[in-house]
Amino acid sequence: MGTATAGRSSRATAWHNWAGNLTATPARVVTPASVGELQEAVRRAAEDGLKVKAVGTGHSFTAAAATDGVLVRPQALAGIREIDRTAGTVTVAAGTVLKDLNTALAREGLSLTNMGDIMEQTVSGATSTGTHGTGRDSASIAAQIRALELVTADGRLLTCSEKENPDVFAAARIGIGALGIVTAITFAVEPVFFLTAREEPMGFDRVTAEFEQHFAENEHFEFYWFPHTGNCNTKRNNRSQGPAAPPGAVSAWVEDELLSNGVFQAVNSLGRAVPATIPSIARIASRALSARTYTDIPYKVFTSPRRVRFVEMEYALPRERVVEALRELKSMVDRSGLRVSFPVEVRTAPADDIALSTASGRETAYIAVHMYKGTPYQAYFTAAERIFTAHGGRPHWGKVHTRDAEYFAGVYPRFGEFTALRDRLDPDRLFGNDYLRRVLGG
Repeated sequence: MGTATAGRSSRATAWHNWAGNLTATPARVVTPASVGELQEAVRRAAEDGLKVKAVGTGHSFTAAAATDGVLVRPQALAGIREIDRTAGTVTVAAGTVLKDLNTALAREGLSLTNMGDIMEQTVSGATSTGTHGTGRDSASIAAQIRALELVTADGRLLTCSEKENPDVFAAARIGIGALGIVTAITFAVEPVFFLTAREEPMGFDRVTAEFEQHFAENEHFEFYWFPHTGNCNTKRNNRSQGPAAPPGAVSAWVEDELLSNGVFQAVNSLGRAVPATIPSIARIASRALSARTYTDIPYKVFTSPRRVRFVEMEYALPRERVVEALRELKSMVDRSGLRVSFPVEVRTAPADDIALSTASGRETAYIAVHMYKGTPYQAYFTAAERIFTAHGGRPHWGKVHTRDAEYFAGVYPRFGEFTALRDRLDPDRLFGNDYLRRVLGG
Protein backbone atom coordinates (compact mmCIF):
# COMPACT_ATOMS: atom_id res chain seq x y z
CA MET A 1 0.00 0.00 0.00
CA GLY A 2 1.12 3.59 -0.56
CA THR A 3 2.63 5.90 2.01
CA ALA A 4 1.02 9.14 3.12
CA THR A 5 3.47 11.14 1.04
CA ALA A 6 2.71 9.29 -2.18
CA GLY A 7 -1.06 9.79 -2.16
CA ARG A 8 -3.70 7.13 -1.77
CA SER A 9 -2.40 3.95 -3.37
CA SER A 10 -3.98 0.57 -3.95
CA ARG A 11 -3.46 -2.70 -5.72
CA ALA A 12 -5.35 -2.49 -8.95
CA THR A 13 -7.90 -4.53 -10.71
CA ALA A 14 -7.92 -4.33 -14.49
CA TRP A 15 -8.39 -0.86 -15.96
CA HIS A 16 -10.47 -0.49 -19.12
CA ASN A 17 -11.25 2.46 -21.33
CA TRP A 18 -14.66 3.99 -22.11
CA ALA A 19 -15.14 2.00 -25.32
CA GLY A 20 -14.11 -1.27 -23.69
CA ASN A 21 -11.59 -2.14 -26.42
CA LEU A 22 -8.58 -1.81 -24.09
CA THR A 23 -7.67 -3.25 -20.71
CA ALA A 24 -4.55 -3.13 -18.55
CA THR A 25 -3.64 -4.41 -15.11
CA PRO A 26 -1.31 -1.98 -13.29
CA ALA A 27 0.80 -3.06 -10.35
CA ARG A 28 -0.69 -0.24 -8.30
CA VAL A 29 -2.95 2.78 -8.68
CA VAL A 30 -2.10 6.14 -7.12
CA THR A 31 -4.49 9.03 -6.60
CA PRO A 32 -2.30 11.98 -5.53
CA ALA A 33 -4.02 14.81 -3.67
CA SER A 34 -1.25 17.31 -4.38
CA VAL A 35 1.54 17.96 -6.86
CA GLY A 36 4.03 17.00 -4.15
CA GLU A 37 2.36 13.61 -3.74
CA LEU A 38 2.50 13.11 -7.51
CA GLN A 39 6.22 13.93 -7.53
CA GLU A 40 6.77 11.40 -4.77
CA ALA A 41 4.75 8.76 -6.66
CA VAL A 42 6.93 9.31 -9.75
CA ARG A 43 10.14 9.00 -7.70
CA ARG A 44 8.88 5.81 -6.03
CA ALA A 45 7.94 4.26 -9.34
CA ALA A 46 11.46 4.91 -10.63
CA GLU A 47 12.99 3.40 -7.49
CA ASP A 48 10.77 0.31 -7.83
CA GLY A 49 11.65 -0.14 -11.50
CA LEU A 50 8.05 0.45 -12.58
CA LYS A 51 6.74 2.47 -15.49
CA VAL A 52 4.26 5.21 -14.60
CA LYS A 53 1.32 6.56 -16.63
CA ALA A 54 -1.46 9.03 -15.90
CA VAL A 55 -4.97 8.20 -17.09
CA GLY A 56 -7.92 10.57 -17.42
CA THR A 57 -11.44 9.34 -18.05
CA GLY A 58 -10.44 6.67 -20.57
CA HIS A 59 -11.98 8.33 -23.62
CA SER A 60 -9.01 7.41 -25.83
CA PHE A 61 -9.27 4.35 -28.05
CA THR A 62 -5.50 3.77 -28.04
CA ALA A 63 -3.34 2.37 -25.27
CA ALA A 64 -1.56 5.71 -24.75
CA ALA A 65 -2.24 5.58 -20.99
CA ALA A 66 -2.12 1.80 -20.43
CA THR A 67 0.51 0.41 -18.08
CA ASP A 68 1.39 -2.64 -16.01
CA GLY A 69 3.31 -0.34 -13.65
CA VAL A 70 1.95 2.59 -11.66
CA LEU A 71 -1.32 4.09 -12.89
CA VAL A 72 -1.83 7.68 -11.74
CA ARG A 73 -5.38 8.95 -11.51
CA PRO A 74 -5.19 12.77 -11.36
CA GLN A 75 -8.87 13.38 -10.58
CA ALA A 76 -8.03 14.81 -7.11
CA LEU A 77 -5.87 17.41 -8.83
CA ALA A 78 -8.87 19.39 -10.04
CA GLY A 79 -10.32 22.87 -10.11
CA ILE A 80 -9.41 26.37 -11.23
CA ARG A 81 -6.21 27.71 -9.69
CA GLU A 82 -6.31 31.23 -11.05
CA ILE A 83 -8.20 33.49 -13.45
CA ASP A 84 -6.18 36.38 -14.89
CA ARG A 85 -8.66 38.67 -16.61
CA THR A 86 -5.95 41.10 -17.70
CA ALA A 87 -3.99 38.37 -19.49
CA GLY A 88 -7.17 36.57 -20.59
CA THR A 89 -6.13 33.24 -19.09
CA VAL A 90 -7.31 30.58 -16.67
CA THR A 91 -4.97 28.14 -14.92
CA VAL A 92 -6.57 24.82 -14.09
CA ALA A 93 -5.37 21.63 -12.42
CA ALA A 94 -4.76 18.72 -14.79
CA GLY A 95 -7.48 16.38 -13.50
CA THR A 96 -10.27 18.88 -14.06
CA VAL A 97 -13.00 17.52 -16.32
CA LEU A 98 -13.80 19.76 -19.31
CA LYS A 99 -17.48 19.88 -18.33
CA ASP A 100 -16.57 21.31 -14.93
CA LEU A 101 -14.16 23.80 -16.50
CA ASN A 102 -16.77 24.98 -19.02
CA THR A 103 -19.49 25.50 -16.42
CA ALA A 104 -17.08 27.25 -14.01
CA LEU A 105 -15.87 29.58 -16.78
CA ALA A 106 -19.46 30.38 -17.79
CA ARG A 107 -20.22 31.44 -14.21
CA GLU A 108 -17.28 33.84 -14.49
CA GLY A 109 -18.51 35.17 -17.84
CA LEU A 110 -15.66 33.48 -19.73
CA SER A 111 -15.24 30.77 -22.38
CA LEU A 112 -12.73 28.78 -24.35
CA THR A 113 -12.69 29.84 -28.00
CA ASN A 114 -13.25 26.35 -29.40
CA MET A 115 -13.72 22.81 -28.11
CA GLY A 116 -14.54 19.27 -29.18
CA ASP A 117 -17.97 17.68 -29.29
CA ILE A 118 -17.87 16.00 -25.87
CA MET A 119 -16.64 17.31 -22.52
CA GLU A 120 -16.24 14.21 -20.38
CA GLN A 121 -12.42 14.16 -20.63
CA THR A 122 -9.90 15.65 -18.24
CA VAL A 123 -8.13 18.75 -19.55
CA SER A 124 -4.78 16.96 -19.51
CA GLY A 125 -6.05 13.84 -21.27
CA ALA A 126 -7.88 15.85 -23.93
CA THR A 127 -4.95 18.12 -24.74
CA SER A 128 -2.26 15.43 -24.55
CA THR A 129 -3.93 13.46 -27.34
CA GLY A 130 -4.83 16.46 -29.51
CA THR A 131 -8.61 16.61 -28.98
CA HIS A 132 -10.20 19.16 -31.32
CA GLY A 133 -13.48 20.45 -32.60
CA THR A 134 -13.94 22.16 -35.94
CA GLY A 135 -12.88 25.66 -36.88
CA ARG A 136 -11.84 27.84 -39.78
CA ASP A 137 -9.69 30.12 -37.63
CA SER A 138 -9.78 28.60 -34.12
CA ALA A 139 -7.80 25.45 -33.46
CA SER A 140 -7.65 22.49 -31.06
CA ILE A 141 -7.92 22.71 -27.28
CA ALA A 142 -4.13 22.24 -27.02
CA ALA A 143 -3.55 25.22 -29.35
CA GLN A 144 -5.33 27.38 -26.75
CA ILE A 145 -2.70 26.52 -24.09
CA ARG A 146 -0.53 29.43 -22.95
CA ALA A 147 1.53 27.59 -20.31
CA LEU A 148 1.71 24.20 -18.69
CA GLU A 149 3.35 22.49 -15.76
CA LEU A 150 4.52 18.88 -15.69
CA VAL A 151 6.40 16.46 -13.46
CA THR A 152 9.38 15.03 -15.33
CA ALA A 153 11.05 11.64 -14.94
CA ASP A 154 13.44 12.90 -12.24
CA GLY A 155 10.53 14.14 -10.13
CA ARG A 156 11.11 17.82 -10.92
CA LEU A 157 8.26 20.23 -11.60
CA LEU A 158 8.84 21.94 -14.96
CA THR A 159 6.90 24.98 -16.17
CA CYS A 160 6.88 25.92 -19.84
CA SER A 161 5.42 28.63 -22.05
CA GLU A 162 6.49 30.61 -25.12
CA LYS A 163 8.98 32.46 -22.87
CA GLU A 164 9.93 29.79 -20.31
CA ASN A 165 11.39 26.52 -21.63
CA PRO A 166 9.95 27.27 -25.10
CA ASP A 167 11.42 24.09 -26.60
CA VAL A 168 9.37 22.02 -24.13
CA PHE A 169 6.28 24.17 -24.74
CA ALA A 170 6.55 23.58 -28.50
CA ALA A 171 6.12 19.85 -27.92
CA ALA A 172 4.45 19.24 -24.55
CA ARG A 173 1.06 20.78 -25.40
CA ILE A 174 0.40 17.50 -27.25
CA GLY A 175 2.82 15.18 -25.49
CA ILE A 176 0.90 11.83 -25.62
CA GLY A 177 2.12 11.28 -22.05
CA ALA A 178 5.69 10.76 -23.27
CA LEU A 179 7.39 13.81 -21.73
CA GLY A 180 6.01 13.81 -18.20
CA ILE A 181 2.79 14.00 -16.20
CA VAL A 182 0.92 17.27 -16.69
CA THR A 183 -0.18 18.88 -13.41
CA ALA A 184 -1.65 22.22 -14.52
CA ILE A 185 -2.59 23.99 -17.75
CA THR A 186 -3.06 27.69 -18.48
CA PHE A 187 -5.58 28.30 -21.26
CA ALA A 188 -6.40 31.44 -23.18
CA VAL A 189 -10.01 32.44 -22.51
CA GLU A 190 -12.26 35.24 -23.71
CA PRO A 191 -15.49 36.89 -22.56
CA VAL A 192 -18.36 34.47 -23.07
CA PHE A 193 -20.12 34.88 -26.41
CA PHE A 194 -23.08 33.46 -28.30
CA LEU A 195 -23.03 30.99 -31.17
CA THR A 196 -25.90 30.43 -33.52
CA ALA A 197 -26.00 26.84 -34.78
CA ARG A 198 -27.71 25.96 -38.02
CA GLU A 199 -28.20 22.25 -38.64
CA GLU A 200 -29.42 21.24 -42.07
CA PRO A 201 -29.68 17.96 -44.01
CA MET A 202 -27.85 18.08 -47.34
CA GLY A 203 -27.00 15.61 -50.09
CA PHE A 204 -23.51 14.08 -50.22
CA ASP A 205 -22.78 15.33 -53.73
CA ARG A 206 -23.81 18.87 -52.86
CA VAL A 207 -21.92 19.13 -49.57
CA THR A 208 -18.72 17.76 -51.09
CA ALA A 209 -19.01 20.02 -54.16
CA GLU A 210 -19.58 23.05 -51.92
CA PHE A 211 -17.20 22.05 -49.11
CA GLU A 212 -14.69 24.89 -49.60
CA GLN A 213 -17.51 27.42 -49.82
CA HIS A 214 -19.10 26.22 -46.57
CA PHE A 215 -15.67 26.22 -44.92
CA ALA A 216 -14.94 29.80 -46.05
CA GLU A 217 -18.33 31.20 -45.07
CA ASN A 218 -18.56 29.72 -41.55
CA GLU A 219 -16.44 30.00 -38.43
CA HIS A 220 -17.18 26.37 -37.54
CA PHE A 221 -18.42 23.97 -40.22
CA GLU A 222 -18.81 20.21 -39.96
CA PHE A 223 -20.92 17.52 -41.52
CA TYR A 224 -21.84 13.88 -41.10
CA TRP A 225 -22.31 11.44 -43.94
CA PHE A 226 -24.51 8.38 -43.36
CA PRO A 227 -22.89 5.34 -45.04
CA HIS A 228 -25.12 3.36 -47.46
CA THR A 229 -26.93 6.62 -48.30
CA GLY A 230 -26.30 9.84 -50.21
CA ASN A 231 -27.43 11.84 -47.19
CA CYS A 232 -25.51 14.15 -44.86
CA ASN A 233 -26.30 16.42 -41.94
CA THR A 234 -24.43 19.75 -41.85
CA LYS A 235 -23.75 22.01 -38.88
CA ARG A 236 -22.66 25.64 -39.08
CA ASN A 237 -21.76 27.51 -35.89
CA ASN A 238 -21.17 31.27 -36.09
CA ARG A 239 -20.89 34.02 -33.52
CA SER A 240 -23.99 36.13 -33.01
CA GLN A 241 -25.24 38.94 -30.82
CA GLY A 242 -27.68 36.64 -29.05
CA PRO A 243 -29.81 36.47 -27.06
CA ALA A 244 -29.78 32.82 -26.09
CA ALA A 245 -32.46 30.84 -27.89
CA PRO A 246 -31.71 27.20 -27.09
CA PRO A 247 -33.67 24.37 -28.67
CA GLY A 248 -37.06 23.89 -27.04
CA ALA A 249 -37.18 21.19 -24.40
CA VAL A 250 -39.12 18.79 -26.60
CA SER A 251 -36.98 19.47 -29.68
CA ALA A 252 -33.77 19.05 -27.69
CA TRP A 253 -35.01 15.79 -26.20
CA VAL A 254 -36.07 14.39 -29.58
CA GLU A 255 -32.83 15.35 -31.38
CA ASP A 256 -30.21 14.89 -28.65
CA GLU A 257 -31.67 12.16 -26.46
CA LEU A 258 -34.16 10.15 -28.50
CA LEU A 259 -32.58 10.17 -31.98
CA SER A 260 -28.89 10.60 -31.04
CA ASN A 261 -28.86 8.33 -27.99
CA GLY A 262 -32.01 6.29 -27.29
CA VAL A 263 -33.15 5.25 -30.78
CA PHE A 264 -29.56 5.28 -32.01
CA GLN A 265 -28.63 2.79 -29.28
CA ALA A 266 -31.53 0.54 -30.26
CA VAL A 267 -30.84 0.60 -34.00
CA ASN A 268 -27.16 -0.07 -33.45
CA SER A 269 -28.00 -3.04 -31.26
CA LEU A 270 -30.30 -4.30 -34.01
CA GLY A 271 -27.61 -3.71 -36.63
CA ARG A 272 -25.06 -5.62 -34.57
CA ALA A 273 -27.45 -8.57 -34.28
CA VAL A 274 -28.66 -8.43 -37.91
CA PRO A 275 -26.10 -6.57 -40.06
CA ALA A 276 -28.27 -6.90 -43.19
CA THR A 277 -30.71 -4.36 -41.69
CA ILE A 278 -28.10 -1.57 -41.47
CA PRO A 279 -28.50 0.02 -44.95
CA SER A 280 -32.27 0.31 -44.50
CA ILE A 281 -31.85 1.71 -41.00
CA ALA A 282 -29.29 4.20 -42.30
CA ARG A 283 -31.67 5.50 -44.95
CA ILE A 284 -34.41 6.00 -42.36
CA ALA A 285 -32.06 7.52 -39.74
CA SER A 286 -30.49 9.94 -42.19
CA ARG A 287 -33.94 11.31 -43.06
CA ALA A 288 -35.13 11.54 -39.44
CA LEU A 289 -33.07 14.63 -38.62
CA SER A 290 -34.65 17.93 -39.58
CA ALA A 291 -33.24 21.43 -40.01
CA ARG A 292 -33.05 23.52 -36.85
CA THR A 293 -31.44 26.76 -35.69
CA TYR A 294 -30.63 27.71 -32.11
CA THR A 295 -28.37 30.10 -30.17
CA ASP A 296 -26.49 29.57 -26.91
CA ILE A 297 -23.14 30.02 -25.17
CA PRO A 298 -20.27 28.07 -26.76
CA TYR A 299 -20.00 24.85 -24.78
CA LYS A 300 -23.75 24.27 -25.08
CA VAL A 301 -23.47 24.51 -28.86
CA PHE A 302 -20.14 22.74 -29.44
CA THR A 303 -20.82 19.74 -27.20
CA SER A 304 -23.57 17.15 -26.93
CA PRO A 305 -24.15 13.96 -24.93
CA ARG A 306 -22.65 10.79 -26.39
CA ARG A 307 -23.91 7.72 -24.55
CA VAL A 308 -23.89 5.19 -27.40
CA ARG A 309 -20.46 3.57 -27.12
CA PHE A 310 -18.28 3.04 -30.17
CA VAL A 311 -14.73 2.59 -31.44
CA GLU A 312 -13.27 5.35 -33.61
CA MET A 313 -10.49 6.04 -36.10
CA GLU A 314 -9.81 9.61 -37.22
CA TYR A 315 -7.24 10.93 -39.68
CA ALA A 316 -6.10 14.49 -40.32
CA LEU A 317 -5.58 15.21 -44.02
CA PRO A 318 -4.36 18.29 -45.88
CA ARG A 319 -7.63 20.19 -46.26
CA GLU A 320 -7.41 20.24 -50.05
CA ARG A 321 -7.40 16.40 -50.08
CA VAL A 322 -10.39 15.73 -47.84
CA VAL A 323 -13.18 15.74 -50.46
CA GLU A 324 -11.28 13.33 -52.71
CA ALA A 325 -10.55 11.03 -49.76
CA LEU A 326 -14.17 11.10 -48.60
CA ARG A 327 -15.44 10.25 -52.08
CA GLU A 328 -13.00 7.32 -52.16
CA LEU A 329 -14.29 6.19 -48.76
CA LYS A 330 -17.91 6.30 -49.98
CA SER A 331 -17.00 4.38 -53.12
CA MET A 332 -15.19 1.76 -51.05
CA VAL A 333 -18.16 1.30 -48.68
CA ASP A 334 -20.66 1.20 -51.57
CA ARG A 335 -18.85 -1.62 -53.38
CA SER A 336 -17.89 -3.59 -50.27
CA GLY A 337 -19.90 -5.96 -48.14
CA LEU A 338 -19.33 -3.73 -45.11
CA ARG A 339 -22.28 -2.70 -42.96
CA VAL A 340 -21.61 0.63 -41.23
CA SER A 341 -24.25 1.98 -38.82
CA PHE A 342 -22.37 5.08 -37.61
CA PRO A 343 -22.12 8.33 -39.58
CA VAL A 344 -18.73 9.55 -40.84
CA GLU A 345 -17.71 12.92 -39.37
CA VAL A 346 -15.80 15.66 -41.26
CA ARG A 347 -14.27 18.65 -39.45
CA THR A 348 -11.49 21.22 -40.02
CA ALA A 349 -8.67 23.01 -38.21
CA PRO A 350 -6.23 25.79 -39.10
CA ALA A 351 -2.50 25.11 -39.11
CA ASP A 352 -0.82 25.37 -35.68
CA ASP A 353 2.74 25.36 -34.32
CA ILE A 354 2.69 22.29 -32.01
CA ALA A 355 5.28 19.66 -32.99
CA LEU A 356 2.98 16.60 -33.00
CA SER A 357 -0.36 18.31 -33.55
CA THR A 358 -2.33 16.65 -36.32
CA ALA A 359 -2.65 20.19 -37.76
CA SER A 360 1.03 21.04 -37.28
CA GLY A 361 2.14 23.32 -40.10
CA ARG A 362 -0.78 22.64 -42.43
CA GLU A 363 -4.41 23.56 -43.02
CA THR A 364 -6.26 20.44 -42.00
CA ALA A 365 -9.51 18.54 -42.40
CA TYR A 366 -10.46 15.43 -40.45
CA ILE A 367 -12.39 12.32 -41.39
CA ALA A 368 -13.59 10.16 -38.49
CA VAL A 369 -15.03 6.67 -38.91
CA HIS A 370 -16.83 4.82 -36.12
CA MET A 371 -18.20 1.38 -35.40
CA TYR A 372 -20.64 0.42 -32.68
CA LYS A 373 -19.06 -1.15 -29.61
CA GLY A 374 -18.86 -4.92 -29.93
CA THR A 375 -19.05 -5.06 -33.73
CA PRO A 376 -16.01 -6.08 -35.80
CA TYR A 377 -14.33 -2.88 -36.98
CA GLN A 378 -10.99 -4.09 -38.38
CA ALA A 379 -12.02 -4.59 -42.03
CA TYR A 380 -13.67 -1.16 -42.26
CA PHE A 381 -10.88 0.67 -40.44
CA THR A 382 -8.16 -1.09 -42.44
CA ALA A 383 -9.78 -0.10 -45.74
CA ALA A 384 -10.35 3.46 -44.53
CA GLU A 385 -6.80 3.76 -43.22
CA ARG A 386 -5.44 2.68 -46.60
CA ILE A 387 -7.27 5.63 -48.17
CA PHE A 388 -6.24 8.12 -45.48
CA THR A 389 -2.54 7.22 -45.55
CA ALA A 390 -2.47 7.50 -49.35
CA HIS A 391 -3.35 11.17 -48.82
CA GLY A 392 -0.60 11.81 -46.25
CA GLY A 393 -2.97 11.45 -43.30
CA ARG A 394 -1.97 11.79 -39.66
CA PRO A 395 -4.01 9.67 -37.22
CA HIS A 396 -5.43 11.15 -34.03
CA TRP A 397 -3.16 10.09 -31.15
CA GLY A 398 -6.09 8.86 -29.08
CA LYS A 399 -7.96 6.93 -31.75
CA VAL A 400 -7.47 3.54 -33.40
CA HIS A 401 -4.70 3.36 -35.99
CA THR A 402 -1.84 1.02 -37.00
CA ARG A 403 0.92 3.56 -37.83
CA ASP A 404 4.42 3.47 -36.35
CA ALA A 405 7.41 5.76 -35.79
CA GLU A 406 8.74 5.25 -39.30
CA TYR A 407 5.45 6.48 -40.76
CA PHE A 408 5.24 9.46 -38.40
CA ALA A 409 8.78 10.54 -39.22
CA GLY A 410 7.55 10.93 -42.80
CA VAL A 411 4.36 12.91 -42.11
CA TYR A 412 5.58 15.11 -39.23
CA PRO A 413 8.47 17.40 -40.24
CA ARG A 414 9.16 18.08 -36.53
CA PHE A 415 9.02 14.43 -35.40
CA GLY A 416 12.76 14.36 -34.66
CA GLU A 417 12.43 17.49 -32.54
CA PHE A 418 9.88 15.72 -30.33
CA THR A 419 11.83 12.48 -29.96
CA ALA A 420 15.05 14.38 -29.15
CA LEU A 421 13.21 16.24 -26.37
CA ARG A 422 11.86 12.95 -25.09
CA ASP A 423 15.40 11.55 -25.01
CA ARG A 424 16.44 14.51 -22.84
CA LEU A 425 13.45 14.55 -20.47
CA ASP A 426 12.86 10.80 -20.14
CA PRO A 427 16.00 8.93 -21.24
CA ASP A 428 15.05 5.78 -19.29
CA ARG A 429 11.46 5.77 -20.61
CA LEU A 430 9.85 5.96 -17.18
CA PHE A 431 6.69 7.16 -18.95
CA GLY A 432 6.96 4.60 -21.74
CA ASN A 433 4.62 1.81 -22.75
CA ASP A 434 4.01 -0.41 -25.78
CA TYR A 435 1.96 2.24 -27.59
CA LEU A 436 4.65 4.92 -27.25
CA ARG A 437 7.32 2.44 -28.30
CA ARG A 438 5.38 1.83 -31.51
CA VAL A 439 4.54 5.44 -32.38
CA LEU A 440 7.74 7.14 -31.17
CA GLY A 441 10.31 4.38 -31.52
CA GLY A 442 12.74 3.13 -28.91
